Amino acid sequence: MSEPIDIELLGRLVRAERLKRGRLSLRAAAEQAEVPFNTLARVEKGDLPDLANFRRIVHWLGLPPERFFQPPRMRTETTPEVIAHHLARDPHLTDAAAEKIAGLVRELYTSLASSDRPVRVHLRAAATFRPVASRKLSSLLEQMRQKLEAMPGTER
Repeated sequence: MSEPIDIELLGRLVRAERLKRGRLSLRAAAEQAEVPFNTLARVEKGDLPDLANFRRIVHWLGLPPERFFQPPRMRTETTPEVIAHHLARDPHLTDAAAEKIAGLVRELYTSLASSDRPVRVHLRAAATFRPVASRKLSSLLEQMRQKLEAMPGTER
């Protein structure tokens, strides 16, 4: 699932513009763009600025804001794929831990999802998904797995 704004492109263009303007430091570029230094540094690292700073940055770049907006697409990922994607991006999880949790999610989803009604997940707040949330999710999923396996007639 992608962000509505192509933030990687914005970060690359900010860096390229700084180099084009004589290897400007982040501080000098931030002054020219009239945004806080930390904001510009975070944008180069791939973080999304607030709307006011986004407008100032694209104005400094001399580009129309709409260039960074991706066209809407139909969601093709399954719910477990979306969750696995976010777990894989969590810096506090090893690849093995993220995959283990994702595996549990896939297994639970497959065994519990009803095929006669659609399942919808809205991860609008995915950008704010924090490590503590992933640990709580992991704990919850483990408890669910244990209870499901303890149920009579549950096959593994």
